[in-house]
Amino acid sequence: MTQLKTVLVLCTGNSCRSQMAEAILNHDLAGQVRALSAGTVPQARVAEGAIAALELLELPTAGLHPKDVDAVIDEPIDLVVTVCDNAKESCPIFPRPVARIHQPFHDPHGEPLESFVRVRDEIRARLVPAVREALGL
Repeated sequence: MTQLKTVLVLCTGNSCRSQMAEAILNHDLAGQVRALSAGTVPQARVAEGAIAALELLELPTAGLHPKDVDAVIDEPIDLVVTVCDNAKESCPIFPRPVARIHQPFHDPHGEPLESFVRVRDEIRARLVPAVREALGL
């Protein structure tokens, strides 16, 4: 049995892009990757648009909640993915060397559901292959 690679998706608020990325990676790369997400300044809850966009594809949303990067800093992370420029600039130092990639996406927070759907589809189209490549899957 192959050991799952742990991917941390890091964003500022951990309420939209990183939450959708966590759900998509856990679904599309099931059995290969365990995705987590966190924020440098997490919001109080996941954006309703992010949940709705995931549910349109029947992707699991149970358990998604914003968390501070400190909550996952000691996890055995194999890859950090920053999905916003702020998170890239303020990415914390991890206890051991960790590979990093930057894949920025538009922040749909406060916009109509269609914006969340566009970002969700971009995450699936760009981030999943980038993670596969970065981890050699």
